[in-house]
Amino acid sequence: MVNQDTLTGPSFSVKNRMARVLWGFVYLLLFRFSPKPFHGWRSFLLSCFGAKIGKDVHVYPAVKIWAPWNLELSNECGIGNGAILYSQGKIVIGKRAVISQGVNVCTGTHNYTDKGMPLITKSITIGDYAWVAAEAFIHPGVTIAEGCVIGARSVVTTDMPAWMVCAGNPCKPIKKRQILN
Repeated sequence: MVNQDTLTGPSFSVKNRMARVLWGFVYLLLFRFSPKPFHGWRSFLLSCFGAKIGKDVHVYPAVKIWAPWNLELSNECGIGNGAILYSQGKIVIGKRAVISQGVNVCTGTHNYTDKGMPLITKSITIGDYAWVAAEAFIHPGVTIAEGCVIGARSVVTTDMPAWMVCAGNPCKPIKKRQILN
């Protein structure tokens, strides 16, 4: 961070802010209104801005991405329309993980105990084969383990265990996830 007092100036460098302005233009002109099946095109645009993109990644056109250079999307993962990847810090999404529509993955918060309220960023990891259902909110610093399912509209404030179905506000493990086929 450039500034520890958010009341007197921005938290990010001029270089970072200029890169986000450029990304904003590319997002609006080339990403946002691209046809839904053009996943390869959107993956290409993201990789041009520093995202690490696996094979057969499906990022839909209405996904909002703050900083592509802080994204790592593994093979065959999917990010649904209306999802927000607020990538002030690093976001890692695992193989075949699904982020449903309207999910908010937020890596930034502020230290409200400091009078300058400096920005704090903490990375988020969503494991292989995990599914984060519609409109869930993922807090900074959370890890959602492999195979975990997060119920719709859940608020995830702590790490969630592998191969469990978890839901609620705050989100808690409910039962084991069983794959039947």
